[in-house]
Amino acid sequence: MARDTTDNRPIEGIDELVGYMARGSKPKEAWRIGTEHEKFPFYADGNRPVPYEGPRGIRSLLEGMQKLLGWDPIEDGGRIIGLVEPTGQGAISLEPGGQFELSGAALETLHQTCREGNAHLAQLREIAEPLGIRFLGLGASPKWRLSETPRMPKSRYDIMSAYMPKVGSHGLDMMYRTCTIQVNLDFSSETDMRRKMQVSSRLQPLATALFANSPFTDGAPNGYQSWRAEIWRDTDNQRSGLLPFVFSDGFGFVDYVEWALDVPMYFVIREGRYHDCTHVTFRQFMDGALRETVPDGMPTMGDWANHLSTLFPDVRLKRFLEMRGADGGPWRRICALPAFWVGLLYDDEALDAAEEMTKGWSFEEVQGLRDAVPVEGLAARFRNHELREAAREVLTISRMGLKQRALLNREGYDEAEFLNPLDEIVARGTTSAQEMMSAFNTRWGGSIEPVFFEQAY
Repeated sequence: MARDTTDNRPIEGIDELVGYMARGSKPKEAWRIGTEHEKFPFYADGNRPVPYEGPRGIRSLLEGMQKLLGWDPIEDGGRIIGLVEPTGQGAISLEPGGQFELSGAALETLHQTCREGNAHLAQLREIAEPLGIRFLGLGASPKWRLSETPRMPKSRYDIMSAYMPKVGSHGLDMMYRTCTIQVNLDFSSETDMRRKMQVSSRLQPLATALFANSPFTDGAPNGYQSWRAEIWRDTDNQRSGLLPFVFSDGFGFVDYVEWALDVPMYFVIREGRYHDCTHVTFRQFMDGALRETVPDGMPTMGDWANHLSTLFPDVRLKRFLEMRGADGGPWRRICALPAFWVGLLYDDEALDAAEEMTKGWSFEEVQGLRDAVPVEGLAARFRNHELREAAREVLTISRMGLKQRALLNREGYDEAEFLNPLDEIVARGTTSAQEMMSAFNTRWGGSIEPVFFEQAY
């Protein structure tokens, strides 16, 4: 999740909020790739969860990483909860259940993205192995019950934990027992934002199927290829899922702002203290609803930036676009997820082709696909064909886009090589989740313990 910010400029009106997002527009030569990936820490001795405190806990892990990297600590109530690179190029943060996240730097190429991921995992192993800690690349926690899962000492998570059971059946599972890989991408204008958000919203269920990697819960099969995707179907539907207005021809920044204004808030921060604001929307906040109950109780631009970070649609709009549909996975998929979207959205011809392919897909059709994918994966039916067929066509477009970027590494390979893991999935017709279920029913002998070896970093 995003690091909370402070920006004390007062908000004068809605136009300011729209302008804030519009100012994210960048010329094509300034477009960058920001990749985020989460993983579950566990003790190799017994495949047990790692608590925050203790000589071999997550606090010690963060302190070790701080010494190794020289990054600045992020603290909450005097406790270290993350690290940030001194110039703002990257951060390490904790998700509610101890999931360890790298929010990568804004990079120019996928080659750089993969080198960044490699370096991070190598640095993490250097600190974690003496502590007996390893990391699991899955979309959902496969073994530990919610009651066994540690809780990190972050104030915003206390507010969310109290609020989530009021607005959905899976909010705590989402917070404490899921991991994702996502990529943050730029746009050049409102029109470019619209095209990219519409294409990526229509294709998000397909990405979910390609990256489906969470078939176990509480130590047993859960009946899903992506339990993580199922969790998001009933987490907090006021702020999650597909957004129908994104599918309209005239969609723009103002539509997203108007939607965001009417979503309940989580908190505001004043003098380092988090105030629970789940009883009001941001629009009510702007109308003075917190004037009497919160110090300096009128909204600032920092409040708006934090509010945007607490909205969870399948594609999130801030000053860039965030692709949020994929399960966490092994190293190769940390590179494959940004490659998939960069190939589709950062080349003009590829974006044209993806838009042409998907332009007739209605919200209702995509929502139906989104509902089917957690169970059916690439076998889900879309317009009388398996989703696997659409996946083959989309990967062809993405590969074309990456090849046309023509950005080579030192060995002379372009970025299209990072799509190979996804091509393999489509060629064999089975997702990672299905492969794990096959192993569970055969060579794993009905035990999930081998997942902690085979899916570990």
